[in-house]
Amino acid sequence: MPPALFLSAAPVIRSSPVPATPYAAACQTAFSCPTDRSEIAARVAHMVAMAEHAIVGYEPFFDVRLIVFPEFAHAAPVYGSIAALREKLAVELPGDLIDPYVRVARKYGCWIQTGSFIERDARWPDALFNSTMLIGPDGPLARYRKVNPWIPWELHASPLDIPGYPDDPFPVVATDIGRIGTAICYDWLFPETIRALAFRGAEVLVRVSAYMDPWGATAPMDWWTLFNRARAVENTAIVVAANQGAHLDGYPPFSWPGGSMIVDWDGRVMAQADPGPGEKIVVGPIDVASLRRERDRRIGHDMRAHLRTGMPGGRGVLSPAGLQEITAATVRARIAAARAALRDGCSGATEVNQ
Repeated sequence: MPPALFLSAAPVIRSSPVPATPYAAACQTAFSCPTDRSEIAARVAHMVAMAEHAIVGYEPFFDVRLIVFPEFAHAAPVYGSIAALREKLAVELPGDLIDPYVRVARKYGCWIQTGSFIERDARWPDALFNSTMLIGPDGPLARYRKVNPWIPWELHASPLDIPGYPDDPFPVVATDIGRIGTAICYDWLFPETIRALAFRGAEVLVRVSAYMDPWGATAPMDWWTLFNRARAVENTAIVVAANQGAHLDGYPPFSWPGGSMIVDWDGRVMAQADPGPGEKIVVGPIDVASLRRERDRRIGHDMRAHLRTGMPGGRGVLSPAGLQEITAATVRARIAAARAALRDGCSGATEVNQ
């Protein structure tokens, strides 16, 4: 990517207040698939440039404060064994590859959800993870490891595979632009995964994805749009979803259809890159202030608070009615209690003072 001429006059946003409506930029990449970790640093440099272009280029119109990159943006599992992946592509997180993201986040007062890495951890030498990191102005904030690897192709471990796994597998971080929770690609086909983030208080749900054809982002399936919108609606949350835009020759045997998007809590697509491969940036609002007003106001269609105890695989928060007479007043009282429990559950988000 050639340097943009206007970057020499780039404004420093760090000292300015957080805008009433910050914007997110979903930045889809179109790299060829790396075969050695020595290639990763160049990809990081390119993505850092993309982040700056999004922030500075759109500055006359929007305050871009959240940057999201796709799954496999740094490396994909192109080898057929853990041993080969560990030897050729795995890295430790955080590390030197994170530093350029930290510098950009600090310079502009923004938050960056990195593309995914193949991660190794000395605590579990026989396992690798598909991992992404949330970076803020003061450095790394959270690491998310894919809970549902795309089996049978992905050989990464899930945190749920590790006996006695000590970290929170569903971290949510409270930032100046809202509570951010992240999940990777196939995770989004499991409503329980995204609901776990919502119950920890996530307001902005970030999807780091490499969603291939034929499932998205075009008819007749278009699972990409389907699940992004569904997860937004069922959790009354904002979704920022960055998808791979790589061509077939870059990541065989799959082609990657892009279509990166921002979705509001009613499932409205607020912005979307046109479907098809290629490097693209799409920018849209993350209006957390309005989301909070909607969450406080709504009694109907509040599926988080209406989830009933005893649902298979679910964490119910709506108390059973019991044998009492059900009236409009008792229903509203139960919903109010459930919503209070949800608010209390938001304390599970990591508070970060920027």
